[in-house]
Amino acid sequence: SEISEDATSGTVVALLHVQDRDSGVNGEVRCSLDKDVPFRLEKSFEDYYRVVTARELDREQVSEYNVTVRAADGGSPPLQSSAVLALRVLDVNDN
Repeated sequence: SEISEDATSGTVVALLHVQDRDSGVNGEVRCSLDKDVPFRLEKSFEDYYRVVTARELDREQVSEYNVTVRAADGGSPPLQSSAVLALRVLDVNDN
């Protein structure tokens, strides 16, 4: 995916659907992102999440992000899965 470096905070970058077909606590899924990335997760509806910008982007500092989304169920032990979102920051004339 691509995102402009002048995207405002809260711009939706990706929509995710997560599910675990187990019942009860084993079927409850929690998602998280890597620390220190300018993105955050927002739960939008039941098993749907949005990845949104959390702060301004600067292509001259970082031109591409590989953001790892981790999902873990509520089982004991918890089962985990992850996916990587490759996000390219598009340049905007800063002058």
